[in-house]
Amino acid sequence: MDDIIDARLTKVRTLMADAGIDALLVLVEENRRYLSGFTGEEHQFDESAGALLITADAQVLATDSRFELQALREAPLFEVIIYRKGLAQELVELTKRFNIHKMGFESNRVSFHQHTVLEQELSSSGHCVTLVPLDAFVETMRLIKSPDEIQRTQKALAIAEGAFRQVVKTLKPGMSEKSIAWALEQAMRQKGADDLSFPSIIAAGPNSALPHAIPSDREIRTGEPILFDWGAKLNGYCSDTSRTVILGPPDDTFLRVHQTVLEAQQRAIAAIKAGASSKAVDAVARDHIHNNGYEGKFGHGLGHGTGLAVHEAPRLSPLKETILEAGMIVTVEPGIYLPEWGGVRIEHQVVVGEHGPEVLNHLSTTYAIDQI
Repeated sequence: MDDIIDARLTKVRTLMADAGIDALLVLVEENRRYLSGFTGEEHQFDESAGALLITADAQVLATDSRFELQALREAPLFEVIIYRKGLAQELVELTKRFNIHKMGFESNRVSFHQHTVLEQELSSSGHCVTLVPLDAFVETMRLIKSPDEIQRTQKALAIAEGAFRQVVKTLKPGMSEKSIAWALEQAMRQKGADDLSFPSIIAAGPNSALPHAIPSDREIRTGEPILFDWGAKLNGYCSDTSRTVILGPPDDTFLRVHQTVLEAQQRAIAAIKAGASSKAVDAVARDHIHNNGYEGKFGHGLGHGTGLAVHEAPRLSPLKETILEAGMIVTVEPGIYLPEWGGVRIEHQVVVGEHGPEVLNHLSTTYAIDQI
């Protein structure tokens, strides 16, 4: 792992030189882990498990006493500093020590309050430092996954799929969405997951028309769509999958919606390869759904990248164009959502290849529980 971290530090220093900064402040949890190996986690936005400060020839992990032993164990390539009076004051001392005058920071993570406090501390110290906002600086490095990262994703996905196979066969009318979500979480934990990628979505009947429904006390019933969206996290890497099933025989509406979504997904996956446009891939699925009579019933983007975060670049959507590159991992998750009836979503994780896609999922896309 040290060799991997060392290579990443070399690359980030090249990016720093190109950006004309002499230090980089890293606070995004996933970026901090990516560049150091330190797995400390924040549990709310205004907390920090620590910060990385990287210069041309030094790297420091500043954290508090809660994480001291963990930081020393997990980030051996970094000098670990334990701050006693707060991160801002520690950073001021570090800028003096390393003679930093132009420091980049992650503008998507540093709040207005944090920025104000840091500027005030720097001003009071008399040390002149220009703070340079950076957008998706380290995230650009994380776009292309290494074979090891793809393998970690596959292992997380295997856990999630195994848990689903186990739980879906226990479904019976009268079970609540909440109880199914809990059973799915237990199964993923029992199969080795370190955590959930995100809170599982179990939504039945009309609730399944809400793409990000929260499991409720509503009981599942025969003949209605039951939408699952879930993922396991293992060794830092996230899986993300959706399936829609039904208890009993499906009606014509379910059969038509499910088939349309499945065809849209298959066509979009076939369009994925290095050099393809993310907008164009999204359009393949969106146009198919539109042309089959469901215009306006697929409101979200087709997919997103996964890695250390469950939602990361690139995005497959009509809003932003990215040229796909080999080694990216994206979800492909078209859906159709009909108010008062319900919704269907089917999701795979796909590796972009030089000449085509590699689907990581092995789980059937069938809606029939006895065939899963």
